[in-house]
Amino acid sequence: MYENNTGGKYAEYFVQQLREPEDMGSPEFRELYNRFAKRILWIDGDAVPGAFQMNTAWYFAVPERDPIFMEHSHEHSELLGFFGSDPDDPYNLGGVIEFSVNGEARRLTRSTLIFLPGGFAHNPMRILEVASPIFHFSIVAGARYDGSATYR
Repeated sequence: MYENNTGGKYAEYFVQQLREPEDMGSPEFRELYNRFAKRILWIDGDAVPGAFQMNTAWYFAVPERDPIFMEHSHEHSELLGFFGSDPDDPYNLGGVIEFSVNGEARRLTRSTLIFLPGGFAHNPMRILEVASPIFHFSIVAGARYDGSATYR
């Protein structure tokens, strides 16, 4: 029995420590991000050969900058999730996030999954309210985040 990825033949498939790529925005953007979010784990083809890209984070505050993420697209399809943290009311987002797809803005107040086919323009994204932590994940169907995202 192996605990906490401490050994064994398949240890490389268990990611339990953040290994974020170095090219995820400028140092200024990373500093800003850390003031409203806490990235938890990141996996991609560099971290685990053969893996697709996924990252996870908690949003816990409204960012100083609005919008926080600018419109962009990716070559591969992407799945996004936003989940509230109240186990007694899991569909209550615990905040308000404005998210746009191909220029059409939506206000999210409920736990939400968003599928974005490859090439779909998405964002800007605005985090308008955070009453309780919001769990966020994104999955890109490619081995790496393709870097098309624009961060200012």
